[in-house]
Amino acid sequence: MSPPTLKDIFKLAADVNFLAAEKHLHIATAESCTGGLIGAALTAIAGSSASFKGGIIAYDNTVKVEQLGVSEQDLSSYGAVSQNVAEQMAQGALQRLNVDLAIAVTGIAGPGGGTEEKPVGTVWIAAASKTHSPQSALHNFGDVGRNKVRDLTCYEALKALKSHLINLS
Repeated sequence: MSPPTLKDIFKLAADVNFLAAEKHLHIATAESCTGGLIGAALTAIAGSSASFKGGIIAYDNTVKVEQLGVSEQDLSSYGAVSQNVAEQMAQGALQRLNVDLAIAVTGIAGPGGGTEEKPVGTVWIAAASKTHSPQSALHNFGDVGRNKVRDLTCYEALKALKSHLINLS
């Protein structure tokens, strides 16, 4: 998969902001491996304050636990890059920032940190809303370079946000 361009990312961010504002919904992010890229893309769009409330950059596991309510037991059992943790991050952002829809990402951008079980490029993206149970997807971008993994994660998270907004009433 080739990395998205900034134009691609900003187009999706504009779509997300428009859909959320049109439906009078508020969104938030919980980001680990992207370090705030999703929030930055959303706020690069004029008028984003109508829908984007904020985000939590939970790069360290302590922040995941203390700020997002992620279970220490699940972090220990499944690791930070797991479906359970991604969904708890999304739920935590949803509740703590009091929004209608939250997106969370956790992954291994590289160049190090990968294992045989979870290689570099492994990313979980989860969405949570007030009306639906959390939904998550595993992405395996491969060891394509740290910045490409982060850009691809941002792009896929924005695609997930757009899809969820289309389906929310």
